[in-house]
Amino acid sequence: MRGFTYPHPGRPLGRAAGVGAAVLAVASAMFTGSPAQASATPSTTLVVNANQVLRPVTHVATGSLYGLANANTPADNLVQAIKPNTFVQKPQGGHQQGTGDILTVAPKAARAGAKVVNRLSDYYAGWPYQFSWSNWLSVVDDQIAQTKASGITNLAAYAPWNESDNTWLSQNGTFEDFWTRTYREIRSKDASTPIQGPSFSDNISDIQNFLQNAVATNTVPDIIAWHELIRSSKIAGDITTVTTIEKNLGITPRPIAIEEYAAPSEVGIPGALVGYIAKFERLGVHDAELAFWNQSGALGDLLTGQGGSPNGAYWLYKWYADMSGSMLTTTAPAQTGIDGAASRNSAGNEVDVVFGGGSGDSAVTVNGLNALSAMGTSVHVKVEYTPSRGRTTAVSGPITLSESNYTVNNGSITVPVSTNSTDGYHIVITPASASGGGSPLDGTYQITNNNSGLALDTANEATSQGTLVDQATVNSSATQKWTLVSAGSGLYKIRNQASGLLLGITNAGTADGGTALIWSDNGTADHLWRLTPDSSGHYKIINSNSNLVLGVNNMSTASGAQVLQWDDNGTADHLWKLAAR
Repeated sequence: MRGFTYPHPGRPLGRAAGVGAAVLAVASAMFTGSPAQASATPSTTLVVNANQVLRPVTHVATGSLYGLANANTPADNLVQAIKPNTFVQKPQGGHQQGTGDILTVAPKAARAGAKVVNRLSDYYAGWPYQFSWSNWLSVVDDQIAQTKASGITNLAAYAPWNESDNTWLSQNGTFEDFWTRTYREIRSKDASTPIQGPSFSDNISDIQNFLQNAVATNTVPDIIAWHELIRSSKIAGDITTVTTIEKNLGITPRPIAIEEYAAPSEVGIPGALVGYIAKFERLGVHDAELAFWNQSGALGDLLTGQGGSPNGAYWLYKWYADMSGSMLTTTAPAQTGIDGAASRNSAGNEVDVVFGGGSGDSAVTVNGLNALSAMGTSVHVKVEYTPSRGRTTAVSGPITLSESNYTVNNGSITVPVSTNSTDGYHIVITPASASGGGSPLDGTYQITNNNSGLALDTANEATSQGTLVDQATVNSSATQKWTLVSAGSGLYKIRNQASGLLLGITNAGTADGGTALIWSDNGTADHLWRLTPDSSGHYKIINSNSNLVLGVNNMSTASGAQVLQWDDNGTADHLWKLAAR
């Protein structure tokens, strides 16, 4: 944290004009084959190995600094649902913050299965702390005595100080001397409770000096702790630095606690936070707590305010909390932001993946499913997401993107997902259901363009094979009614009600500007579509064959304008509204 008196501180590309009329007389022999899933796997692919166990599920990253305000706030049901690992709180009677006294909130944490850390330096107000040697050791003694008298059993550790690189004043002597004296004082009164530190900020440049002194004075912390408040991509390098120094100094490897994590701009944003979860799990961190930047009692800004409602990030942590059994190895592509964590339950009949951070076409490949006897040769896949609407905006719950069966090929499946970098995503893999699981989008709709307000239609309301598809003034014609039928693997066929023909692309083309038409169901890949919602209730309609999105020529708002496929460049005509009919 950064103190008490202030918080923990052009037009899109157009389309080529005048796309020529489609060639309608296409020999059916050109349309052969039907992939079990999307034909193109994006380079932004997170890889999960269902047969490679990483560690037991302990919900490493679900805690927070000052996440609990008092004995009643937040409500127990909100706290318990995210299965918090650890809370860092102020000493009983401390002055750094107005709420969050450790012995007051410890029973609340215990009801959620969480431990608590007593940050002793938060006894003092001010930033830097209004520290005094005249009463410091008495403060330490008093905290230990109160803790013993309270009878709590979920004290994880004492953290003597906080961010000495920002808060320790040279007039008080050296920080190393402070650490040595305080460590010995704690041990004189409590021989067993772990001591963690040094609790540097994300600047760990002085860790070598700190650990050298700790070795020389026999005051090496039981848990090595620091903060990661800039970006998740630096965590791996920092851990390597610390563990290398430990090895060089002959220190038995200690558990690592990241007492505060995430930048002010990242809290409450699921797509940003999932990278921290993934790296803490992958790198073997013992526990990690969301930073306190705004209000206490908000579970590290997973709630809209103190004791508030869940925001989009809360549901990411709810998915993470629902993981059980073993964490699995995951590999993120080095060149992109996408990352994630995965688990499989003890029965081996469920694999969960939380991921995010990427933008545009992404995918999750899950290998090793053939090692899980419960899965078989086909699996059921549910894909859902939690939208990022900002830290202070409530989100009622996740939104399901698709549910369908996937064929397992050589032990693997690949699930394509069009992602927004700020949203969070969740995949649940279970044994296949005989029905394919249905889909929340199976049904008949009128599909209108967000940019023009016009409806997806056939040219002149024609019903013959090869008729081009355009947009038209909304009416009750059957040519404006389209039935979505799940085709498995998160894909749909889109059938025109008037003709019974399928929405496809001329010549099954994969280039920008390929015109949309209706054609008989001959098994071609351009007849398969996936629909990805945004946070406002619109959908991108993405062709499985080309990975291009359905839009309107030149972003036209005129009736009769040609519907075509184009690269996803963020234009408003790429969004469609589905109204049940």
